[in-house]
Amino acid sequence: MNTRSLLISLLSIIMATSCVSRKNLVYFQDELLDETVIASTPKELTYKPDDILTINVSALDPATVAPFNLPLVSNNFNDLTSAQGALKQQTYLVDYNGNIEFPVLGTIKVEGLTRSELTELLVNQIKEMANNPIVNVRLANFTVTVIGEVSRPGTFTIQDERITLLEALGLANDLTIFGKRKNVKLIREVDGQKKIALIDLTSINAINSPVYYLQQNDVIYVEPNNAKVRSSTYNQNNGVLISAIGTLTTILAIFIVK
Repeated sequence: MNTRSLLISLLSIIMATSCVSRKNLVYFQDELLDETVIASTPKELTYKPDDILTINVSALDPATVAPFNLPLVSNNFNDLTSAQGALKQQTYLVDYNGNIEFPVLGTIKVEGLTRSELTELLVNQIKEMANNPIVNVRLANFTVTVIGEVSRPGTFTIQDERITLLEALGLANDLTIFGKRKNVKLIREVDGQKKIALIDLTSINAINSPVYYLQQNDVIYVEPNNAKVRSSTYNQNNGVLISAIGTLTTILAIFIVK
């Protein structure tokens, strides 16, 4: 084998060990659906199975509505004698049929209802047994997930049930310098199917996007840019490259001496 052929072979080995396909690193590469499809869903969230609700009923005379409230439970399961300040309100889990079991009223269908609709339904039933009831309904497990090229990826619980795309990215401490800003992906479940929309954060139109306001269980994925892909490839095969280059240098030195 002549020197030229040997060099070509060695360089081929180096290229083969250092190249990692983009498809092995980037998530969600299938065909994307237009965000206008996602925009067809209601802006006000509706309850669905596996949601966790807190429902509190109050009135001028607390005794009249006490039967409609679940008893408080201790935060410390090992100490049932904890002080009042350590107690917390119990929650309602929406079952697979979309129902909750409510004190006195029994089974109530909540799937598909908004907060205002469920509140009105409960008030109308409770006021037949108590004067001027006030019902406060909250979703306890409203979460959004931010993954990919952000400083602090994770799943975040939203207390006020309303959050924007930028606020969610803020919770994740913003994109890293390696995050692609032109095609941030948002994954949302619509009618039982996962759909994906693209948002260009470099455009002012991002704040007018139909998916700017997030919904429960939305997932935001920030794709790595080409610089990140290349750096990941280099770091992964750094030892192989150094070894190959060292071998190449040694062989060249032998041929030069000859």
